[in-house]
Amino acid sequence: MIHRDYNQETDKEAVHRIWHEIGWSDNSADHKAGLDVFLSGGRTLVAELNGEAECLAAAMPGTIRYLDEDLNLAAVTAVTTSRIARKQGLAKRLTAQLVAAEAAAGAQVSALGIFEQGFYNQLGYGAGSYEHWIGFDPAQLRLSAKPRVPRRLSKDDWAVMHQAMLARQRVHGGINLMPEAYTHGEIGWSKSGFGLGYEDGANGELSHFFWCRAKGEHGPYAILMMAYQTWAQFLELMGLLKSLGDQVRLVRMREPGYVQIQDLIAQPFRYRQLTAKSEYENVNRATAYWQARICDLPGCLAQTHLPGAPVRFNLDLHDPIAKYLDRDAPWQGIGGDYVITLGNESAAKQGKDAKLPTLTASVGAFTRMWLGVRPATGLAVTDKLIGPPDLMAALDRILRLPRPKPDWDF
Repeated sequence: MIHRDYNQETDKEAVHRIWHEIGWSDNSADHKAGLDVFLSGGRTLVAELNGEAECLAAAMPGTIRYLDEDLNLAAVTAVTTSRIARKQGLAKRLTAQLVAAEAAAGAQVSALGIFEQGFYNQLGYGAGSYEHWIGFDPAQLRLSAKPRVPRRLSKDDWAVMHQAMLARQRVHGGINLMPEAYTHGEIGWSKSGFGLGYEDGANGELSHFFWCRAKGEHGPYAILMMAYQTWAQFLELMGLLKSLGDQVRLVRMREPGYVQIQDLIAQPFRYRQLTAKSEYENVNRATAYWQARICDLPGCLAQTHLPGAPVRFNLDLHDPIAKYLDRDAPWQGIGGDYVITLGNESAAKQGKDAKLPTLTASVGAFTRMWLGVRPATGLAVTDKLIGPPDLMAALDRILRLPRPKPDWDF
């Protein structure tokens, strides 16, 4: 495979064609301009066939919250292959090279959105937690407080919306994407998009808002971005959605961490039954459409602080990404033998201790356990995680974490 850095001057037309072929772009001037901006925000690699770019993989720097710590994140924001380059292994190998470059540059974790479960598992990724997308009639929100008159937001406000996203309240697993180019490109691609928000920041900056995709007179509306710094601000945004309910019949939004939207809806089961199989169906759908993998095990565990008595064990870690990497890649995965300590001061050191029990795991399964996606005993049933019962029970006790919620799709 011939792979190299993306060159916008020489590769732009080929990449525009790829994105149009796969249906990610309508080939309009706005979409092409948005793509050019989007790809300026991070590292982008292309693979060639017959001297032309036919596969692209892009990543942007960010952070992921682990309890109270921020870890360096490489967010894989795009993997695209043209019609003539399918089934050549280009996407898999190019993504592996991209992850290696990002890990060598300091990324401790990598995450991405998936088109189907299984493909990225081959590169060491494991499925994240379920994201709940709630569809509800905004008129049925049980909120009594009247929201203030908001500021209207347009596509031209992408920069202030990006800053509000970075400053928003985040829970465990919350992701921030640092480059403004991401929000600039995403907002620019939005069709029928609009935003509403409030400028309650210390210096009058945008503090809480939502960006919405609208369809027709009565919806459905889809909330694509939402940012707030306090729960009072969250409730004010929900009140804004309720104020639209005299006209809009359905709003869909991703459920935030730590709250259940159903708590705010009057008669949720009644309206689910009344709207079943309609365009305005009130329903809660759960899908795990993002995945993550650890890229720096010692670095991640150094920032892992867990309550309770420490748990120590050997880890036999398998990293499948290694077989897709060039021999001269600056990083060769994290497979190997480690002595692991999980506790208030966690650590990963290479080697073995004959006195300790051994956990055998894939990188994806270990990442899922460490993030709190599922407990060790559950992963032993469905994923590649094997250990003695006493160790599994101890891991379940110490890794009692909130479900990770990235709260920023990419």
